[in-house]
Amino acid sequence: MTRYAEQTQIDFERAHTRAFVRSMLALLMGRVDQTKLLSYDEVKDKVRWNEESYIGMREVPVSAIVGSVGRYRDFDRAFLPRQRGSRERWKRIDEAYYEDVTLPPVQLYKVGDVYFVEDGNHRVSVARERGVEFIDAEVIACHTSVPLSADITAEDLQAIGEYADFLEWSKLDHLRPQQDIHFTVPGGYAQLREHISVHRYYLGLERGAPISRQEAVTSWYDNVFCPVVSVIRDEHILYKFPSRTEADLYLWIMDHLYFLKERYSDGVDASEAASDFAEHYARPSFLEAIRRRIATFGSSSGSVEQAAAPEKAGENQDDR
Repeated sequence: MTRYAEQTQIDFERAHTRAFVRSMLALLMGRVDQTKLLSYDEVKDKVRWNEESYIGMREVPVSAIVGSVGRYRDFDRAFLPRQRGSRERWKRIDEAYYEDVTLPPVQLYKVGDVYFVEDGNHRVSVARERGVEFIDAEVIACHTSVPLSADITAEDLQAIGEYADFLEWSKLDHLRPQQDIHFTVPGGYAQLREHISVHRYYLGLERGAPISRQEAVTSWYDNVFCPVVSVIRDEHILYKFPSRTEADLYLWIMDHLYFLKERYSDGVDASEAASDFAEHYARPSFLEAIRRRIATFGSSSGSVEQAAAPEKAGENQDDR
């Protein structure tokens, strides 16, 4: 029995219990994906990169290590041990810390701003449990055009994969490096491809000549997407839709523009569609929600019907 056997056993049991509690809470709250350690192979399958380069020894933030090549089922997102089968190995690493033994560097893959463990999962687990902020690592960089940040979860991978496909098809990241198009739900990039294809068709009719995909992509971005985004920013519409992105609103506004043109006339432009969309579909502000609640309560009790009347009149006007 080693000198620190009892203490390392306590440390492991505490870490393992925390992993269990986190998993139960995530299950109850419907957030299981947010506690999963990411699989390197799954990320590679979605993002797809062909080029890797050895960048050598680095001090890597432990918090930026979000996945593993082969042990992603053995630990959770905080690298807490989920399996008791890893106990003895985990305890040996923990004991090395007690004895102030220098451990060899871990081996990591770097993808965007995050890292995946090739070798050293238990070292990362113990380091994180002990509050170590940086760990020595030998790093191989995987080059991809899709940015990955430390808050990425398993449920984000589908949208990230769609983004990678879109960039490969459009080359927009090369044509317009400043682009920053992100969606909160899957399916958005497929719709963008349709928008670009339609834009390419009408641009060809207008010019009476074939239009290359590259020209169609830049023309769509400069003359369709960016003007709508400018309206979103100028009108502060994004603030009315919490947790959404400019790209989300672009699609919604363009759909709304089509609806308005079909219902009224072709004279409606994107700016008018954006304002109309925000007016009808934005969530009310906190103060507005309180005001409506008070008005509704007063109306039902008969005490503030006059105060509520202007709002009701406005609602009836909208109905017309």
